[in-house]
Amino acid sequence: MRRTGMRALDKIDRAILAELSRDARTTNTELAGRVGLTSAPCLRRVRRLEEAGVIAGYRAMLDPVATGRACEVIVAVEISMTDVQTTREFEDAVAAFDEVTEVRRLLGRPDYFLRVNVADLAAYENFVMNSLTRLPAIHRIESHQTMKIIKSA
Repeated sequence: MRRTGMRALDKIDRAILAELSRDARTTNTELAGRVGLTSAPCLRRVRRLEEAGVIAGYRAMLDPVATGRACEVIVAVEISMTDVQTTREFEDAVAAFDEVTEVRRLLGRPDYFLRVNVADLAAYENFVMNSLTRLPAIHRIESHQTMKIIKSA
């Protein structure tokens, strides 16, 4: 839940955020030591950052090879109409596909970038032919297979 009136982030807040970005499972005691605080004030700061919505949540980063989804494709999508109903229906449909791990609506062209993670190119072709292209709003699809991830936040 976001609270209004959050003061500006200081050097210690930013250090806490950097440490949690690297390892969200670190203990409060370890975190406090890394940012130069004792445990109690560190925990208060983390809770304040959570309550203010600066820390929006925690999640596990999955290994795509271990999960059987080593093939990542970034898909640029243009839709045929951009009225509110078509947009909502398209967004709801693509968000429901298990293969789609990220959806971004863009300004300009293309209308969307989708991150699709599947086992291999045959699985991607199957996804495109049997799921994505069946959506009535689709106008154009352009696929870009990831060669190597250099940085991922």
